Amino acid sequence: MENLVNIFVKSVFIDNMIFAYFLGMCSYLAVSKTVKTSVGLGVAVTFVLGITVPINYLIENYVLKSGALAWLSPGLADVDLSFLSFIMFIAVIASIVQLVEMIIEKFSPALYNSLGIFLPLIAVNCAILGGALFMQEREYATIAEATSFGLGSGFGWFLAIVGIAAIREKIRYSNVPAPLKGLGITFIITGLMGIAFMSFMGIKL
Repeated sequence: MENLVNIFVKSVFIDNMIFAYFLGMCSYLAVSKTVKTSVGLGVAVTFVLGITVPINYLIENYVLKSGALAWLSPGLADVDLSFLSFIMFIAVIASIVQLVEMIIEKFSPALYNSLGIFLPLIAVNCAILGGALFMQEREYATIAEATSFGLGSGFGWFLAIVGIAAIREKIRYSNVPAPLKGLGITFIITGLMGIAFMSFMGIKL
């Protein structure tokens, strides 16, 4: 249990998708104009990461890796389908995103309209694919560890976009120099937030 908490905390604060790897920046910058839409997209990204990372973990360990098909038949023990990783991961992500899009459209049409094109673009959000690829690279021992990593990565992305949205709502009333208004000051604040998150690297896990 302690290991799962460590993985979750590390993926939220130390290996934050936005501030450590700058993944998912397009949606982060475009949708973070209001807190309401940022919360909606952040929850959607967290849900997608929390579902797709463990599913891709199962696919990776029971279908794609060399020898992964041995459970099906001893004759398939030498089969290596790892070259299909990208295709399979993206297919899973696209399917889950489509499901999320239909759910939001059904139960929250206002949020669906405010997110616009960026909701289906979760499928090509590099933070989502990055979660699956980091899971593959780090070779987590159990599906619980992979799930903890996926949820932590999603929650870290959620914190980042909600945080920048809250700041952007406030700085509308600030005297920002004209050349820096809009994305200029947003990039500067993102860099400062990234530096602030680097302080969490001192956490002993």
